Amino acid sequence: MKALRKTAEGYGNMEYITVNEPYPKKDELKIRVLLTGICGSDIHAFKGEYNKKIPLTLGHEFVGEVTEVGSDVRKFNPEDIVVSETTYEVCEKCRYCYEQDYNLCSRRKGLGTQVDGSFAEYIIVKADRCHQVPKAVNLYSAAMLEPLACCMHAVKEKTVVYSEEKIAVFGPGPIGIILSLVLKSLGAEVILIGINQDEKRLQIAHELGIPHIINSQNQPLEDSIMSLTEDYGADQVFECSGNIHALHQAMEIVKKKGRIIQEGLFAENMNPISMDLLIHKEIELIGSRTQKPSSWQLAVQWLEQEQNDLTPLVSKITALENWEEAFHWTMSGEALKVLMVP
Repeated sequence: MKALRKTAEGYGNMEYITVNEPYPKKDELKIRVLLTGICGSDIHAFKGEYNKKIPLTLGHEFVGEVTEVGSDVRKFNPEDIVVSETTYEVCEKCRYCYEQDYNLCSRRKGLGTQVDGSFAEYIIVKADRCHQVPKAVNLYSAAMLEPLACCMHAVKEKTVVYSEEKIAVFGPGPIGIILSLVLKSLGAEVILIGINQDEKRLQIAHELGIPHIINSQNQPLEDSIMSLTEDYGADQVFECSGNIHALHQAMEIVKKKGRIIQEGLFAENMNPISMDLLIHKEIELIGSRTQKPSSWQLAVQWLEQEQNDLTPLVSKITALENWEEAFHWTMSGEALKVLMVP
């Protein structure tokens, strides 16, 4: 079969090559990948900024059709349409595993990070980590269940959102816009912040009903936020861009005793922040790492029960063999979410 693999460390070093077709163990599923999305972490891996096992097939956002089930699997059958959590293996012995906080297990192995991922014709996953896609959910939305689950983890499991709170979101990428839509559905007044290169994405967010759109390079950000919040600042801020300048701005615009949830992944591990603002404003700074099983359940429910549709976020669909063009669209900001078809 064909797969897109990171073959060496550093910038680039990715190849679309023929590899052996995998087969499932007794507790696994073999899935034909129907659609797979490019995530920000895939871009970091492409640039050599995010450590992953190499060589490795990248990709972890996908929807697919079950083609083969392991001998011990009873929950799924061939032709089922499913998605999979990104966790492939954990120790199942630590306190985090007991609480199903698999995203925090120190021995966790993830799809597309330590185990071959979804940039391929077929992928092997653990059956217990899979979720059947409801018939009411279209394939395009299903392909974005992983980023939606990440947003659910940040919004519903790392903080509490109250109706009519004024909440700022930095970064109008797929995560930022999906997270904004989730916040809006909870009754929050959302302020989505981007820069000049995000104009197309900000326009999409506006068309999706996000009430306040700010280009921080075209208007004074702090003044704009204060005018919307009676001079207090945002109740909470979600930083989804992975840009240290955005985090600094988040600390400036959040209210005293406010909360910042760091969702975006930084290119550098060590980044300076303003300890003065952190201490004197009594800011809570909270990290949010990917998702866990409960996050996926919330994500599926949000799509199915509230009849939400993420299709407007899909800007481009192309064959996996055209991956270079797809990565260019994503990195340049020309596209919001790019889906590839193996």
